[in-house]
Amino acid sequence: MRILIAEDETAISGFLKEGLEEEGFAVDIAGNGRRAIEMAIENIDEYDIFLLDWMLPGMSGIEICRNIRKINKTVPIIFLTAKDTVDDTVFALEAGANDFLKKPFAFVELLARINVLLRNKLGEQTTFETEGISLNTEVHQVLKYGKPVDLTQKEFALLEYLLRNKGYVCRRTRIIEKIWDIHFDKDTSVIDVFINSLRKKLDVPGHDSFIQTIRGVGYRINNKT
Repeated sequence: MRILIAEDETAISGFLKEGLEEEGFAVDIAGNGRRAIEMAIENIDEYDIFLLDWMLPGMSGIEICRNIRKINKTVPIIFLTAKDTVDDTVFALEAGANDFLKKPFAFVELLARINVLLRNKLGEQTTFETEGISLNTEVHQVLKYGKPVDLTQKEFALLEYLLRNKGYVCRRTRIIEKIWDIHFDKDTSVIDVFINSLRKKLDVPGHDSFIQTIRGVGYRINNKT
């Protein structure tokens, strides 16, 4: 899952980036309104959620929200702001926001609100399965033939992405965009390390890997039960 944070206070954006990356999200930061809307428009299909500060240099969060809504009606948007009146909340919601969180806020509350919006966006499905492997996003658990498997945050996020797209080829560049930070740029070799780790933890010895390599393109989990 990929998040764009539009926030001009570096202490806040840095704290959010660190916390969200620990939870398995890929995070981009825009320090002013103009940069935020440029990134949003250029990569509108890449972002799963937007966190917008209200008062930003260059363009306000409200303006960014309205512009995003012109090209994407459903992507979740949360305002993070010191504004605290009922009128402010209503104004933000009418501009197209899904939620409104007043500063200062607890990170655990923000994370809970993000997860609720993402569940609503992705639908009610929380369990994904293939060939004896089951992943549950609600309890953050992976089972191999009924036995829990310990995965890192990135391993879990990668497996979830592959399972959500079961039967389809997941291109390497797309995986990097969805699971890792944009700073990896064109280098997608890091994916191989995590694919190999998933195979070691989840494959059955003596059987073909459940993750199929599509040489020069990416990876696929075949559409089997």
